[in-house]
Amino acid sequence: MWRLLRYRDTRTHRVPEGTRVYAIGDVHGRADLLLQLLALIDSDLLTRPTARAVQVFLGDYIDRGPWSRQVIDIILERARHHELILLKGNHESYLSQFLRMPSVLASWRQVGGFETLLSYGVVPQLNAGAEELQRMAAALAEQLVDSHKAFFDRLRVSYSCGSYFFVHAGVRPGIPLERQKEQDALWIREEFLLCEENFDKMIVHGHTPVREAEYHRNRINIDTGAYATGKLTCLVLENDEAAVFST
Repeated sequence: MWRLLRYRDTRTHRVPEGTRVYAIGDVHGRADLLLQLLALIDSDLLTRPTARAVQVFLGDYIDRGPWSRQVIDIILERARHHELILLKGNHESYLSQFLRMPSVLASWRQVGGFETLLSYGVVPQLNAGAEELQRMAAALAEQLVDSHKAFFDRLRVSYSCGSYFFVHAGVRPGIPLERQKEQDALWIREEFLLCEENFDKMIVHGHTPVREAEYHRNRINIDTGAYATGKLTCLVLENDEAAVFST
């Protein structure tokens, strides 16, 4: 179901003429929902062709849901035939840290890291010692085929299109968008969410789950907690209009 987001301030936000943007919220290992959402996008492109369609993923592809590895496979296949912008989420940073410093699993497991390991065929052990942690990290590294390694290595921190700025978690108020730090882009919450001042552009983000996509005067949140709710949300931007649809 499509729902039009009507702007409530006096500024006009738009993407370049001839461009349509599909921004996709946090997937979190729900390959089933991702396939459903991509089918909706394909149907829309079939009925409403456009000169350029850009699909922006806001990060957090992995963890929590059961099919993290499959999500990456789906996106890699999608990238063969579509223009994708792949942003980095804080959960992707956990995977990278685990490969370098296996002790991070104590924190990663609390946010769904075990589910990601299992999807790659690595059976995690509770209360593992240093030697077992090293073994698990080595096993994950072995299971990460070259295309998956390249996927995680090449994720972008942000993307700008027209008067929109796409990022996983948000931006730090008072800092120009081109000078934002990766730590804030992946992790920030209250300082960004509570800010009522306008940024240089409209910020499109995920990271903080909400029941429905939320429009604010300075940001749009499209993380609808797919792993728990079964609702994966897409924001569609074209000219000066915005709409959302969900699985």
